[in-house]
Amino acid sequence: MKSIQKKINKLKTKLRYHEHLYYTNNTSELPDVEYDELMFQLQKLENAYPEMISSDSPTQRVGNKPIAIFDQIYHQIPMLSLDNTFDELGFLAFNKRVQDDLDHIDPIIYCCELKLDGVAVSLVYENKTLIYGSTRGDGLKGENITANICTICDIPLNLQGNNIPQRIEVRGEVFMSKKSFEKLNSEARRTKSKLFSNPRNAAAGSLRHIDPLVTSKRSLNFFCYGIGLIEGGEMPISHWQCLQQIKSWGLPVNEHILLTDNINEIFAFYWHIQYKRSKLKFDIDGIVIKVNSQEFQKKLGFSSRAPRWAIAFKFPAQEQTTFVIDVNFQIGRTGIITPIAYLQPVKIAGVIVSKTTLYNFNEIIRLGLHIGDKVVIRRIGDVIPKIVHIILSERSKNTRKITLPNYCPACGSELKNIEGQSIIRCSGNITTCKAQLKEALKHFISRRAMNIKGIGDKIIDQLVDKEYVKTAADLFRLTINQLKTLENIGYKTSQKIINTLDHSKITTLPHFLYALGIREVGESTATNLAKYFGKLEKLMNASISELMMIPNIGKVAAEHIHHFMNQQINRLLIQDLTKNIGIDFLETDIINNNQLNNPFFGKKIVLSGILSQMNRNDVKTHLITLGAKINSTLSKKTDLLIIGNKSNNKLIKAQELGISIINEQEMILIFKKYITK
Repeated sequence: MKSIQKKINKLKTKLRYHEHLYYTNNTSELPDVEYDELMFQLQKLENAYPEMISSDSPTQRVGNKPIAIFDQIYHQIPMLSLDNTFDELGFLAFNKRVQDDLDHIDPIIYCCELKLDGVAVSLVYENKTLIYGSTRGDGLKGENITANICTICDIPLNLQGNNIPQRIEVRGEVFMSKKSFEKLNSEARRTKSKLFSNPRNAAAGSLRHIDPLVTSKRSLNFFCYGIGLIEGGEMPISHWQCLQQIKSWGLPVNEHILLTDNINEIFAFYWHIQYKRSKLKFDIDGIVIKVNSQEFQKKLGFSSRAPRWAIAFKFPAQEQTTFVIDVNFQIGRTGIITPIAYLQPVKIAGVIVSKTTLYNFNEIIRLGLHIGDKVVIRRIGDVIPKIVHIILSERSKNTRKITLPNYCPACGSELKNIEGQSIIRCSGNITTCKAQLKEALKHFISRRAMNIKGIGDKIIDQLVDKEYVKTAADLFRLTINQLKTLENIGYKTSQKIINTLDHSKITTLPHFLYALGIREVGESTATNLAKYFGKLEKLMNASISELMMIPNIGKVAAEHIHHFMNQQINRLLIQDLTKNIGIDFLETDIINNNQLNNPFFGKKIVLSGILSQMNRNDVKTHLITLGAKINSTLSKKTDLLIIGNKSNNKLIKAQELGISIINEQEMILIFKKYITK
């Protein structure tokens, strides 16, 4: 029993430490999923040994004590937390318990809402006027933050409408949008101030700032999710009706709400919101499912820390903790040195993560990262995993500082720091640095470049290591006998590679220019260059001033292109590829004399919906040919939206932003006018 008590005490101490960081210091070390796991372990032990439950256990509390600088406000109805589930079975168990407790065999009607990742607050209105606002605090009492609450534009100081109780407490969540969070941290970087680790901590820190003027500048938002105390009036008999009622009085309520008695619809809502999660303007970490009937809510009641009529159905964690095993320095095709952190493999949002980029050495300094540190990793949507911060409280004596090498790990050339930038570059080139050569070749054969299929990264690595290939032209000189010496490559595969290389000699000038890997030259720029000059020889002899005459090509890009084309090594490579190897360019679409005046030239364009008359890839090719830039997301910087069928969401947003819109047929008419074969 002593060992059990010791384990319980250890869990309590750890949870209290992290609660203090989260609720009082507005910061965090652990991701929510790990905190929830610690809480689950403690609950499991206390359920098995109820005699060991103490009144000060984290399982019996909601948050942390109010901080001393604010006056305290007692909640007449406690502001409790929520029980969690992480899978469908957990919700089914909750639903069965609700039906059993109510002795109700018919389906329960639930109201499903977003679980906002912000700060819970209480707003009390008397005779329609806001008299005070407070935080949740420890659930029984919170901080009086009225002055700060009044700076949030979403929160009305006076309610409008009829049938408003004499005194009513509205509860909701204060949060910070992703855009406001990035703006706040961007300014903090500029002034070298404290960075917030996530929007939730930024919202909490802003809401509880001692100076309301600071809070007013932080762009906080608010959504209602329920009501507390009511005096001198009545509210509707269902939770959903209550939300609609307070919305009619001028209080904001999030639009993503589902009212249903169908469990499959609840699960569909969960998956739909999880899919939309990364596209929302604010952070959420799940949905909240509430029994809709106010009468049923009263019958079900509360536990010491959560209502029995609601549950949070959380999404898979987007953050996890793991350890940094090692840090290596990777060399890119242009010689840029990028530190890569190798991690103890961890599953985040359904994907095993074992390494992540550290971008540059400044990021290592900012994080204060050591090899062996325990770190928090975040992965949102398809975004590359990122180390958010280290857990200093768990740093061991065995960690090692990370030192920047003075020489390239691949070729031994001196590393150079680019003045005014955080970039460090190998002073070697593809003739002296095998790492740069490998990356340049991988780019050359890629789908959007020369599109040489059948040659993967491992084959490129072996070809360079065996010194079969020293330039891109050498790829086309490979023999079957050479290829057969590579690992897992036989005669048939060797013959296929030779055939693929031979077929790839017929390409387009834009693809060839992109494949060369010129700095600042992406697909759109390569297409613009090809269309402007028409012939490779003209581009190779162009001056910086001529290059700058091309729309969307500035001085920096022009200088890089001019420098590349005037280096002897690059001119010899181009000559080798075109004259000796025989790479030839197809006659590509030619823009007529009005090319600079076509409606798409220089425009940032977004495609939306299902196109019925043209393949989407062909459309993109035509748009790039006409000098457009294709983006996947709509923003204020977007110039034009081209819509097909079922493009409702982007269409509505474009209308709100005042962005020009055309349909597929209008787009095709422009293609016919400005593109000829």
